[in-house]
Amino acid sequence: MATSLSCSADLLAGFLGPNATNASSAASLICSQLEAINNKFTDTAYAVDSTYLLFSAYLVFSMQLGFAMLCAGSVRAKNTMNIMLTNVLDAAAGGLFYYLFGFAFAFGTPSNGFIGRHNFALKSFPTSNFDYSYFLYQWAFAIAAAGITSGSIAERTQFVAYLIYSSFLTGFVYPVVSHWFWSVDGWASASNTGDLLFGSGVIDFAGSGVVHMVGGIAGLWGAYIEGPRIGRFDRSGQSVLRGHSASLVVLGTFMLWFGWYGFNPGSFTKILSAYNTGSYYGQWSAIGRTAVTTTLAGCTAALTTLFGKRILSGRWNVTDVCNGLLGGFAAITAGCSVVEPWAAIVCGFVAAVVLIACNKLAEKAKYDDPLEAAQLHGGCGAWGVIFTALFAKEKFVNEVYPGKPGRPYGLFMGGGGKLLAAHVIQILVVAGWVSATMGPLFFVLHKLKLLRISPEDEMAGMDLTRHGGFAYVYHDDDDVQSNGIQLRKIEPTATTPSSV
Repeated sequence: MATSLSCSADLLAGFLGPNATNASSAASLICSQLEAINNKFTDTAYAVDSTYLLFSAYLVFSMQLGFAMLCAGSVRAKNTMNIMLTNVLDAAAGGLFYYLFGFAFAFGTPSNGFIGRHNFALKSFPTSNFDYSYFLYQWAFAIAAAGITSGSIAERTQFVAYLIYSSFLTGFVYPVVSHWFWSVDGWASASNTGDLLFGSGVIDFAGSGVVHMVGGIAGLWGAYIEGPRIGRFDRSGQSVLRGHSASLVVLGTFMLWFGWYGFNPGSFTKILSAYNTGSYYGQWSAIGRTAVTTTLAGCTAALTTLFGKRILSGRWNVTDVCNGLLGGFAAITAGCSVVEPWAAIVCGFVAAVVLIACNKLAEKAKYDDPLEAAQLHGGCGAWGVIFTALFAKEKFVNEVYPGKPGRPYGLFMGGGGKLLAAHVIQILVVAGWVSATMGPLFFVLHKLKLLRISPEDEMAGMDLTRHGGFAYVYHDDDDVQSNGIQLRKIEPTATTPSSV
């Protein structure tokens, strides 16, 4: 924000000549003009920061299109319309519930360390702390978490279950976590105005833990309780089902990549902040650095996955590369603002290894996640939280989180182990909270027979049985033997509604 100008008529009058009356009048006029100019600068600074945040919110919201395309390409064609509709409803239901409850639970101040308690339905809004642009930005984050979960339970989940879990996640589960780590009142927030956890708080800048782990762990419980899709594994335990469109997967990946430049750099929420008055270096520089670290982590993870999967499987697989890229982005999200670009390369490399290892473990456990969302967002998100505690640079930490000199920073950068301890606690409490809330929710839906569709509907495809027709003419190869069950291929007929 621009530095305020000050002007005193009495002080200025002494420089305007011996006539006290005229001098005082002239001084008052000059000061009033300077104050008007100062107010204009202040207004402009607010406008610039608000515009920057709104633009970032639009970028993060555009990730919903990326999620939709990625999900559509990763499922079989007979479920395309269903997964696209769930992505639309994640945004729609999430918008209402985050407006009514979510934002208040997350950022309503003053509050306690566990949960916010003001600004329900944006009452008494805007405030000196938050404007409408901030709400929109945080809503875009909330529905991103819900979108992650929808990928884990794709192709076998009842429509009503999507509405229930999405509303609960965006209206309560996710906001509580974001309050803990992002609100100025949160018990583990690095921005807490009181005592900091281990003297540092948790540095989860854009949400490797808050967003990605929450969405990934919620999806883990949903997919585990539902069980694998029919025909997902053959008798030898090998995975046999694949998505129907690599083109949509790539399109969705590039859309998510584009949106991530609002997700990570946008988390500064302000751009017009100088670290040193009159210097070329300020928060705008940190924003640029954050975009660079984000890019490098994703690129490194993509290439590592490319060659790693080539060694393991003997193939160059574009879907694996796309997931590796996204895993690198999920990992760097926590520390993108406080690490050097070279450290982002380390982050991306390890993220790819973590993703490959998690996928191997999932396959051995016969865990079925069509988009690898739990492995990608949960596993790589957890690595990103640890990575930040190891590589956060002291200078960057003090710039991004000012006002608390001497706070701990990365272990490998000479900052001791306090930040690492705080981040281990974050991983444990996020995993525990999401498991304690979303796990029982999915279990109750399962017991009430509201979670999984019937085997007949699953084999025919939900586009036909639940949505009145196919997204487009398709050619899924469903004539396979799986666990002794013959799956029947349903061909579209002339009377079947379809759209291009």
